Amino acid sequence: MDYKKMYEDWCHNPYFDEATKDELRAIEGNEAEIKDRFYRELEFGTAGLRGIIGAGTNRMNYYTVRKATQGLANFIIDEGGANRGVAIAYDSRNMSPEFSEAAALCLCANGIRTYLFESLRPTPELSFAVRELGCIAGIVVTASHNPAEYNGYKVYWEDGAQITFPKDKEIIAEVNAVTDYRAVKTMGRSEAEARGLLKVIGKEIDDKYVAALKRQIIHPDIIREQGKELKIVYTPLHGTGNVPVQRVLKELGFENVYVVPEQELPDGNFPTVSYPNPEDEKAFALALALAKKVDADVIMATDPDADRLGVYAKDSKTGEYMSFTGNMSGILICEYLMSQRKELGRIADDGAIIKTIVTTNMTDKVAQEYGVKLIEVLTGFKYIGEQIKLFEQTRKGHYEFGFEESYGCLVGTHARDKDAVVAVMMLCEAAAYYRKQGLTLWDQMQNIYQKYGYFKEGLQTMTLKGADGVAKIQEMMDGFRANPPKSLGSYQVLSFRDYEKDTITDLTDGKVTPTGLPKSNVLYFDLNDDAWVCVRPSGTEPKIKFYIGVNGSDAADADTKLKELTDALMALA
Repeated sequence: MDYKKMYEDWCHNPYFDEATKDELRAIEGNEAEIKDRFYRELEFGTAGLRGIIGAGTNRMNYYTVRKATQGLANFIIDEGGANRGVAIAYDSRNMSPEFSEAAALCLCANGIRTYLFESLRPTPELSFAVRELGCIAGIVVTASHNPAEYNGYKVYWEDGAQITFPKDKEIIAEVNAVTDYRAVKTMGRSEAEARGLLKVIGKEIDDKYVAALKRQIIHPDIIREQGKELKIVYTPLHGTGNVPVQRVLKELGFENVYVVPEQELPDGNFPTVSYPNPEDEKAFALALALAKKVDADVIMATDPDADRLGVYAKDSKTGEYMSFTGNMSGILICEYLMSQRKELGRIADDGAIIKTIVTTNMTDKVAQEYGVKLIEVLTGFKYIGEQIKLFEQTRKGHYEFGFEESYGCLVGTHARDKDAVVAVMMLCEAAAYYRKQGLTLWDQMQNIYQKYGYFKEGLQTMTLKGADGVAKIQEMMDGFRANPPKSLGSYQVLSFRDYEKDTITDLTDGKVTPTGLPKSNVLYFDLNDDAWVCVRPSGTEPKIKFYIGVNGSDAADADTKLKELTDALMALA
């Protein structure tokens, strides 16, 4: 059925509610808008669903959420997991409570026990809950750090990580096999509760989650000492982090935590920011103002579902607040953990640090320094979670730390996804530790650069929306794949990794070896002098991403090299 016929069907089919029809009738005659809403089904990819809220097959709404859930339910039933149940959490976004309930009632109608959080919770707590409750799967309704018009739906499996191969492909096939919206099952909430299929969860899981976080603390004595003086500004950016972050910091003994009042309460419209993303410096405007007012030592922001963390810290030399990239905050936590564990003799003989392929190469140096294995995985924290599962299954390997450049990390194995709540906690402990030595977190970051080298990374993105945008992104990927550059600026390309073809081509001798990682539409170019670039389409947004990494002799040299390499790469885009 073409998009025009699909539009007409949604406008007149009695299955769809009147509010949906009214929304669609309002765009009658707007050919571009109708096409964008109906030219395809909202894709259920390896990261689940993500899209603009609204009526249509290419939008997030009750019908697309239920359709995806029916496919998931069919898969769970085939796996014999209906009695184990599914846990569901949601964030502060518009329609998140409604979509989570729609998913829950679809599962219940299929005879699958469902645990639904009583109110909004962070994504990492859902990951924790799946394992704690012994569920077969989990769902989080969130669009992470996307703009306010978006929402999404992520699926987790029994290990607490997002679905990976082959489960992801099998679930996608089941979702795609649901072609008739009217075949999707649902039931009333009161009936689901009366039959014992729907259980509301809350405090009991919260308590166990916070206890698991606190077990990661290394120096509680230093926190008790320095926590009376250390000043912390925190903003949840209208999201889910507010309650758990304030709770864990208070219980540990941090007495000076200032929450940005304008951003403390949940609000799916994100009225104080255009983009609720801790990677965006504009999101810190109110937090920086508060920090200057109270003379804070550190500033932290979590995204709406509290799996990403942004950080600013004071430079003791200038008194200015300096921003950290995700690579910097990740390395800072990594170095703190590894140095303290080494001092206490707690690094495992088979310890491993895990990073994604687009994360800073400084990680390699840290792993070497502390004598642990470095494991590289594809972009996406689920692949880090998958490695933790393999450690458990094989009883070979011990998880020390894992992180990705996109402002996400995991301390401990209580969850199998990035956890900004535990990251806030650990960075506050690190801030207390270094404060005792007369250092700020920024001062310590400079010490890390001096120790390992001035690694610096950048990210460029191009947003290309709609059907034409999808085609353009693929055209760009095909161009890089067919004609990989032999040089970029003053850098020589030493090897070319094509993860879709599972090949690494050595450009010096033409030798081809496998990548050893799952197939993915990602291209990676190894350059001389520890430099590299990577190109890939976003899995959750209509973007193509260009990652760049260099290593300089000092900060200024790294800045110069990064600009040169970025300009050379973007000239080919």
